[in-house]
Amino acid sequence: MDFTSRVLIVPGLGNSGEQHWQSLWERQFPNFERVGQTEWDAPVCEDWISKLDQVVMVGDPSTVLLVGHSLACSTIAYWANTFQRPIKGALLVAPSDTEADSYPSGTIGFSPVPLSKLPFPSIVVASTDDFYVSLGRATLFARAWGSELVNIGSAGHVNVASGYGDWPEGLALLKKLD
Repeated sequence: MDFTSRVLIVPGLGNSGEQHWQSLWERQFPNFERVGQTEWDAPVCEDWISKLDQVVMVGDPSTVLLVGHSLACSTIAYWANTFQRPIKGALLVAPSDTEADSYPSGTIGFSPVPLSKLPFPSIVVASTDDFYVSLGRATLFARAWGSELVNIGSAGHVNVASGYGDWPEGLALLKKLD
């Protein structure tokens, strides 16, 4: 599978480990690049969206696809509301509900979850048993953001702990945006 876009991997809280599908994709495709953050474990929304914008603006933003997981989905929504960049699209996987009691403390500025329409095409991937977001809330986010919602069933937080390393179905969804 080839991608014509510049694909930016945007991990969530704690970054994505070596066996996470985001890391595997980054190693598999030379035009996939991780957006690094200074502070992975106690993130500040303003810092994360500023860093994301810096990386997006290297080159032509209209060629950029974002691949967010977990807290990165809210990061992308906040970034979109703040900067309104004309990117190609975003794949938003397992968006965390930062307003839920189940969400870990230690993040600053990521609540409430933004509910404004994103100014680019997007797909939200959600599961029926994600500890960090109910399917109902993920559906609400997708509708508010103007995203296509893809319910992949019982998939936990769509990470290594729930059995997601190499994830070809996710690549196929990303290809729809390319």
